[in-house]
Amino acid sequence: MSSSEEKSKYNDVVEEEYSFKDMIQSRKEYVSYLWKFRFKIIIAGILGGLLGILTAWVWPVTYTAKLSFIVEDSKGGGGSLLSGLAGQFGFDIGGLAGGTGGILAGDNVLQLLISHKMIKQTLLSPYDGGKKTLADLYAQTNKLNDKWAKLPGAKGAFQFPEDSKNYTRLQDSLLQVMIIQIAEKNISVSKPDKKLGFFALEATMKNEELASVFCTRLIDQASDFYIKTKTKRLRTNVDRLQARADSIGKLLNKKTYSTASANAVLLDLNPAYATANVAPEVQERDKRVLQTIYSEIIKNLEVSRTMLMQETPTFQIIDTPDLPLKKNRMKYASGALTGGILAGFALCLLLLMLKKPELNTKPS
Repeated sequence: MSSSEEKSKYNDVVEEEYSFKDMIQSRKEYVSYLWKFRFKIIIAGILGGLLGILTAWVWPVTYTAKLSFIVEDSKGGGGSLLSGLAGQFGFDIGGLAGGTGGILAGDNVLQLLISHKMIKQTLLSPYDGGKKTLADLYAQTNKLNDKWAKLPGAKGAFQFPEDSKNYTRLQDSLLQVMIIQIAEKNISVSKPDKKLGFFALEATMKNEELASVFCTRLIDQASDFYIKTKTKRLRTNVDRLQARADSIGKLLNKKTYSTASANAVLLDLNPAYATANVAPEVQERDKRVLQTIYSEIIKNLEVSRTMLMQETPTFQIIDTPDLPLKKNRMKYASGALTGGILAGFALCLLLLMLKKPELNTKPS
């Protein structure tokens, strides 16, 4: 291969140099080309704006119920103060200190509120005087019964009573559909400030009253479960000691009457009998033993009750959803602006795609 052929081949491989001036010139050509169709683009923008207004008119209106609360664990103490001070410098020493407060401490409350168990209990809570549940109202509001009526084995509208033990397989499946939809689309839990213990719960639904009631019921279910779980061990201990104290108390009452009866019989016995005083002494001894046991149990019971009160966390609601709720709907101006821009941009893109080869050809 000659040197001239190698040079020619090298020149073919070399890429064309990039010029900013050429790029600006090509953009000017695009604008000049589109300017010829300016009236069509304006008409497309107007039609898109009208379509956006129509979309805003038929867009479903939703309502947002917002509730804020705070969870205060009694085990905070000095560790919480130290964690708060370290948090200002970007450090989290809660886990290092070992004072996490259990599985329901801290941000785990966020997952508790959106758990399927809490949502299910809330959906199956009574509504409208106990005739319906929130699940019935949710299905009615979202027109789910119209879709479910077409399912095989469906017989009219589905009902979701409080007792779910007698649910059919299809009812259980539909209830799970509602639970998943609510967890993914209708509720959200957040912590506005990581340094503080405030939490925010929001429920967005198509029914204003349903959003408010569901938000309140969900926080009630979660708070009850939270407190019972945190105090389960101490509460069980208190119940056990209380049952033991009641049992010993009944025995002590019986023994008190038995002792009194034995002393009364002793007055009528012949003093010549040597064993006459044995029975009253035995009764009195058993009575004193029961008194000692009863006093110790009562002491331990009061100590356990005090510990239970100290360990019970505070689940305090700060702000509750008040009617009327925040209304979410697409504004007509936003719909018109968005629709007009999208329609105009789409027409410009289509025109450039159709005429692009023609624009890229340069005169020789």
